[in-house]
Amino acid sequence: MAFSNLDLPPSLADIDGQLRDHFRFLQNGFQKLDKIKDANRQNKQLEELTSKMRDCKRLVKEFDREIKEDEHRNTPEFNKQLNERKQSLIKELNSYVALRKTYANTIGNKKTELFDGGTGSGEPLIDENVRLASTMANQELIDTGRQTMDETDQAIERSKKVVEDTINVGTQTAQTLKAQTEQMGRIVNELDTIQFSIKKASQLVKEIGRRLATDRCIMMFLFLIVCGVIAIIIVKIVHPHNKNIRDIPGLAPPANGSSRKLLSY
Repeated sequence: MAFSNLDLPPSLADIDGQLRDHFRFLQNGFQKLDKIKDANRQNKQLEELTSKMRDCKRLVKEFDREIKEDEHRNTPEFNKQLNERKQSLIKELNSYVALRKTYANTIGNKKTELFDGGTGSGEPLIDENVRLASTMANQELIDTGRQTMDETDQAIERSKKVVEDTINVGTQTAQTLKAQTEQMGRIVNELDTIQFSIKKASQLVKEIGRRLATDRCIMMFLFLIVCGVIAIIIVKIVHPHNKNIRDIPGLAPPANGSSRKLLSY
């Protein structure tokens, strides 16, 4: 069956496309692995391919889950085709897994030869300073055991000290965070107070501005009244016989000629 002509739903088509890309990557990766001679580089390349195979396994599981979720919506024939496609993906992935095991064994044998010193004898190199327990006397074994226990006790004490230091640092950090939290709370309260004061000040400034505007209007009216009074006084002095101008209360009319004559006598 030609799976390339299978009309997959969008979700399955996306997963299938990712698997195709991963399989191409694995194929090219194993071809490059044959050309690499250094064992460390081969191991690194094999780890990268193993990670890619884990991604393929995850995608196959997602593919299977999508099939099961949409199984009741599809026809039996289409479900059969999807399951066959899943089996082909699993078969292809297993082929790469088997290939990976083969390369892993090959690389492992090369590393063993390196550790054997390249002698081909297969016997591990043993340090001359290392003594086997079977060649030690009982007292030497006891002393060695005690020394190991002492070293273990010292390591435990160092671990305890590290734990205590960590706990102390954690306690200090918690206290510092608590103090900073309280300080932040106080800062927030002060900011609220400042904001309230700014609002009150704005209201006072607006009220003062209104009062100043009112005072200026009153001063302007008073100024106009004074100017009017002064103008009337000047007109009365200049034209004393003009009857169209009323006398200002409290201001005596100008004396006539007869009264001036009487006053002159």
